[in-house]
Amino acid sequence: MSIDVLPASNFDDVATLVGPKRPDANVCFCLSYRLQAKEHTQLRGPERAERVRQLCAETPPPGVIAYDDGEPVGWAGVHPRADTSFARNRKIPHIDDLDVWSVWCMRVRPGHRKQGLVHPLLAGAVEFARENGAPAIEGYPVDNRGEKVDLTMAYVGTRATFEKAGFEKAADTTSVLAGFPRVLMRLDLR
Repeated sequence: MSIDVLPASNFDDVATLVGPKRPDANVCFCLSYRLQAKEHTQLRGPERAERVRQLCAETPPPGVIAYDDGEPVGWAGVHPRADTSFARNRKIPHIDDLDVWSVWCMRVRPGHRKQGLVHPLLAGAVEFARENGAPAIEGYPVDNRGEKVDLTMAYVGTRATFEKAGFEKAADTTSVLAGFPRVLMRLDLR
């Protein structure tokens, strides 16, 4: 297995990883945290795909993609927190005024799971943030204490995954997902 993690500038690969099965669907594309709530709820069907196409053309693009020998197998949404819904989220605290980046979603395609791909994917998200001048990067995973997390809610990651990548717990949050509390994990990049 040869994993490369690259900026998510290829719309087709992003669509393969986080796009809906039906083009008229009003779900996913990993937009719920990337966009402000008003814009997110107003986008419908093909408009969602077009908005993601625009985001992929921006600098920086909306995240990173893990490739296994050229095949897109994983996605991580990572961007400056100021440009995400975390900028105004009341349940996830701001611990200082640094212009930190947030990693909010990690997804590995079916057929490629349980191979440890989330680790190089998160490392790639960290490197992407670093290369784009982030002073620090945050994640908001569940603190599941080793218990199984429902697959549909595992996209935020687990505290243990972030700790393995060098992140440290910086704060508790009032956010709960799938019955587990979420914690603010941070890695200083300076």
